[in-house]
Amino acid sequence: MENKKYYVTTPIYYPSANFHIGHCYTTVIADSLARFKKLQGYDTFFLTGSDEHGLKIQKKAEEAGVTPQEYVDKIISDAKDLWKSLDIEYDRFIRTTDPDHVETVQKIFKKLYDQGDIYKGEYKGLYCTPCESFWTETQLVDGKCPDCGREVNEVSEEAYFFKLSKYQDRLVDYIENHPEFIQPVSRKNEMLNNFIKPGLEDLCVSRTSFTWGIPVTFDEKHVVYVWMDALSNYISALGYLSDDDSKFKKYWPADLHIVGKEIVRFHTIIWPIMLMALDLPLPHQVFGHGWLVINGGKISKSLGNYRDPREYVKEYGVDAIRYYLLREVPFGNDGQFSEELLISRYNTDLANTVGNLVNRTLSMLTKYFDGVISKGSETTEFDEDLINTVTSTKFKVEDYMEKLQIPESLDSIFEIFRRANKYIDETTPWILAKEDKNEKLKTVLYNLLESIRIGAILLKPYLPNTSEEIIRQINTKEIDYSKTDEFGLLEENIHINDFKPIFMRIDNKNESK
Repeated sequence: MENKKYYVTTPIYYPSANFHIGHCYTTVIADSLARFKKLQGYDTFFLTGSDEHGLKIQKKAEEAGVTPQEYVDKIISDAKDLWKSLDIEYDRFIRTTDPDHVETVQKIFKKLYDQGDIYKGEYKGLYCTPCESFWTETQLVDGKCPDCGREVNEVSEEAYFFKLSKYQDRLVDYIENHPEFIQPVSRKNEMLNNFIKPGLEDLCVSRTSFTWGIPVTFDEKHVVYVWMDALSNYISALGYLSDDDSKFKKYWPADLHIVGKEIVRFHTIIWPIMLMALDLPLPHQVFGHGWLVINGGKISKSLGNYRDPREYVKEYGVDAIRYYLLREVPFGNDGQFSEELLISRYNTDLANTVGNLVNRTLSMLTKYFDGVISKGSETTEFDEDLINTVTSTKFKVEDYMEKLQIPESLDSIFEIFRRANKYIDETTPWILAKEDKNEKLKTVLYNLLESIRIGAILLKPYLPNTSEEIIRQINTKEIDYSKTDEFGLLEENIHINDFKPIFMRIDNKNESK
């Protein structure tokens, strides 16, 4: 196939000492999308990272008695360990303190200043430090920040401003003529009707009241506003305005920015206008997903519903956590997280549907044919329906993934395993064995293993460890994704490897798998 590229990003995360399961959701989604595109043969680039500048970081570092750099260094090391525990395979983890990022942001700021899109003035207004957001009086909710509900502070200081207002009509026109740009549609309507069309004010893009930020090269008492700094990471990571911009030329524009709904505003107003001012193409799509909530509320340590995600991974296994996040949460809407739901999904889908199927099939092959795979010379009346289900799944998965219907794509793969379990009930291999119908029994077991093989290949982007272990147990070398619409490629006369149940039921929370 033609060598196509795919560039997917998550937002760069504020360095938090308390990562929770909600922080993992976006990154697991992006990781699965990148893995899927890679499986399809795309040249992929997956970017994530950390947003390390700003007043709130400076204050936290002062409270901890360390420098801001020391403060973020410790937390970023922990963040990378978290992504490793979840099998996240990013191509770059960018930090806004990385020298190449700092240099690119300074060049962007100077370029916009030189062409008249940034000008000097004085800022008087309202600022939410936790959200690093500027607000007008009319945008407040009960006098507080509309995003986080905290108090805002009046700020007055010399500042540089970015001419958002200059590009308002152009942005409206772009969004209305590119309906795929902001998804889901509810987010697009919110941005247009609540923020853009009522009128954009020029954005304050520098601060002088603190020092932890990227200095403005031509006026070093100013540091670049944290959102202009952070948003630039999507192109600085690719080498924009550097001596080596080959990655930028290859991968930009991004195919997909996946962001939480609370920061859609920054990614669909400030960021596209920055790109317009830089005369760069806009990303193809910004998708604003919902929150992962517990009992209808946010996850937080203060509410007592916080656990480090690595505790869940240790207790239930990494693929169980990935499966829950990918399958249970409707992409674009808020989703519930609870250990009860996690255990239910684990038992129903992973232990019963997949784990039991693989273990039963390999056990029967061992019992009846000493673990050697071979095609039988006789068919059954149930073969055709099984084969049709299996060979059509690849196309369903591709269609769902193209639409970012990730739970549906994963469920369509599990339909293979559900259909294979039904096939066992239909063909009753234990009866075939008793009746010495060995050729028909060989066919049944081969068809089951072939279905499992194809299902395992399709699972790879979502549950990489499970996919790898199934393929290892079957001992197959036929793992070409492009041929998963073909049935009958599983090698004959190979002996399966040692095996054990991939997932065991959890009868109570404290019982190990």
